[in-house]
Amino acid sequence: MDLGEKRRVLENFAIIAGLIGVQFVYAGNSVLLSYLMSLELNPFSLIIFSTFATFLVLSPISFLFERKQWPKKFSFKLLIQLVLIAFSGVTLFQSLILRGLKLTSPAMATAMPNLAPGFIFAIAWAFRLEKVDASCLYSKMKIVGTLLCVVGAVTMSILQSTTTGVPSAPEVPLSAPLSLGAFDNQKIIGCLYLMVAVFVLSSNIVLQAHTLGDFPAPMSLCAITSLIGVIITGLVELGQDHKFEFGWPEVSVQNFILFSLLAGTISGTCVSFNGWAMKKRGPVLVSMFSPISTVISAALSAITLGEKIRLGSLVGMFLMFTGLYFVLWAKGKEGYATGEGMESGYDVEKPLLS
Repeated sequence: MDLGEKRRVLENFAIIAGLIGVQFVYAGNSVLLSYLMSLELNPFSLIIFSTFATFLVLSPISFLFERKQWPKKFSFKLLIQLVLIAFSGVTLFQSLILRGLKLTSPAMATAMPNLAPGFIFAIAWAFRLEKVDASCLYSKMKIVGTLLCVVGAVTMSILQSTTTGVPSAPEVPLSAPLSLGAFDNQKIIGCLYLMVAVFVLSSNIVLQAHTLGDFPAPMSLCAITSLIGVIITGLVELGQDHKFEFGWPEVSVQNFILFSLLAGTISGTCVSFNGWAMKKRGPVLVSMFSPISTVISAALSAITLGEKIRLGSLVGMFLMFTGLYFVLWAKGKEGYATGEGMESGYDVEKPLLS
């Protein structure tokens, strides 16, 4: 085995091991966020601190490696795109995810983002950024995969929300909760939050793909939109609560800031690694590892939070994962069939920065 082949083997091992490690980090972060939300923390404050920490981590990295790719001037159109990406990807998406996580479970919160490839395909198709040929097998597989993802999400939401008389998670106080018979109203609302969040994320990714044509520096884009997102989220919190909340009885300010900085650092590191892995092996391989975090978070939730894994969740996850791999398989095969391979320009699924 020559030196070049050894290097390729080590690189492949680093990519696979790193992608698995990233999913462990995402799963652990989801379980920890679920615990913090159960302490009635303000989601806006959590978003502000963790996103600002992500900006601090990515800024020097993007300056060192991507400053030559920065545009010479920022047009009004580009500024509007940056604000929209920041608002949808930071303020809106993360607040919806945290609210959904509070009402459901970490396993549900990590399973729902597997809808993103299907949603991205549908949105890109609607805006004519994705070509669909009804006679093409790959187009048919992407349509079937998208439908399976949606059916799986709905199935998981409905079956996971059925009440069994045994508490499976701590009750979250809501004012006058509605009664839906055998269904848990809180979990249904939480699942809707998560599905809307994934739709927002998918729209955000399509917008990122378009923006990267004028600003071909993904880490710099993430750093800038993180800073803008911090400002927007702060304004939203100030307008909604008329104050900034930095302390809670259950969590000291120092511990909260420490967690936020740690979360931001880990998030920035994971974003950077995923970006490197996408550049080396393409977005399809990176996306194929996403179901791992769902399995890990379900196991961690059962061990640490005492949550029960229901049959409905497993059925819904299976349908979602099947649909996900249908879309990814078709996308990968389609790329090779058109001669683009795994490194095909600015693909609508490529800038998965979150």
